[in-house]
Amino acid sequence: MSDQIPADRLHLDDLHVGQRFTSASHTIDEAQIKAFASQFDPQPFHTDEEAAKGTFFKGLAASGWHTAAITMRLNVEGGLPLAGGIIGAGGEITWPAPTRPGDTLHVESEVMEVTPSRSKPDRGIAVIVSRTINQRDEIVQTLTAKLVVPRRLFKSKA
Repeated sequence: MSDQIPADRLHLDDLHVGQRFTSASHTIDEAQIKAFASQFDPQPFHTDEEAAKGTFFKGLAASGWHTAAITMRLNVEGGLPLAGGIIGAGGEITWPAPTRPGDTLHVESEVMEVTPSRSKPDRGIAVIVSRTINQRDEIVQTLTAKLVVPRRLFKSKA
């Protein structure tokens, strides 16, 4: 019965505005930054520490997309325990500070809105703000996401 949702996963009906979740943490190192950037965002400030010193970042910085990928993994692995998975329907992302080698990141998420669908009674939209924070309590990413979340379905008595 692999299609059953684990009991610890939350449906739309379990969510409320102001509810908060905190993920585990992940420490990023120089090798991870360079490997991700080499494959997906090969700019000098992500791939070469010497070249990075003369850039806007004044040193090696992870790609924002790498920070986003780490955020996703931390949320999937328990930071945002949604039934049916984390299914995006749109959003906005900002990177107010760079992620650096040696940073230990965790994600703090907060439910901002919960709206049942009028046309699809089996689901709704939850707006969640996820802030990715380093060990210095600096926010390195803010993601405001509209997520599709299934509702609990009650079988009618026939």
